[in-house]
Amino acid sequence: MDDLVRLAGVSKRFGSNVALAPTELAFERGKTTVLIGPSGCGKSTVLRLIVGLLQPDSGTVSIDGETVGENNIAMLRRRMGYVIQEGGLFPHLTARDNVLLMARHLRQPETDNESRLAELAALTRFPVEGLSRYPGELSGGQRQRVSLMRALALSPQLLLLDEPLGALDPMVRAALQRDLKEIFERLGQTTILVTHDLAEAAFLGHKIVLMNDGRVVQEGGLSDLRERPANAFVTEFLNAQRGVAMR
Repeated sequence: MDDLVRLAGVSKRFGSNVALAPTELAFERGKTTVLIGPSGCGKSTVLRLIVGLLQPDSGTVSIDGETVGENNIAMLRRRMGYVIQEGGLFPHLTARDNVLLMARHLRQPETDNESRLAELAALTRFPVEGLSRYPGELSGGQRQRVSLMRALALSPQLLLLDEPLGALDPMVRAALQRDLKEIFERLGQTTILVTHDLAEAAFLGHKIVLMNDGRVVQEGGLSDLRERPANAFVTEFLNAQRGVAMR
């Protein structure tokens, strides 16, 4: 199996709280892996360790065979796109300026930037006339599309999404789920998605990683979790989302 990202014995504590017990995880190149579990289970911690916002207390995080560390994290981040809940857009910048922030920081030609912006607007179904608006003038779904465009602007090797649809109403969320699935399939990028929603995980992911109390409980598809649960917690988690568990 060709893994782009690997966690080897990675752990993280905050004082006496174990955010992530020593963990082994591999993320296959070109596939979408979904981290799911209750609040505080460690799934967002995994993303922050990969992107270098946190340093592991033990073990190593590697991307494409290169161990993540202080000496290379700035360069590695240019190969990542990162989307957080509610978008994390800068309110004083227009949608266009939010998307092109890093490209301009890297002094890429403005003609290339505008061409890339047009591609991304078409890819994410974002209205071109909305590019001149500020985040406060956009709907929640539009803000998330801008955040996704910003994450994709530099054609990253790795896409990280931390509950990107969690704050949206059900109809907007469903529409964005369909668009995300199409984007993932078209781009074929390695994607790691964090969510609480098992239906979303099953719809978008090639593999589901269920976590609890800072540990990986089970990996596999929805059928694996449903038909061959590793322990009682897996069954309890599925039963809490009955519509998915009974399909």
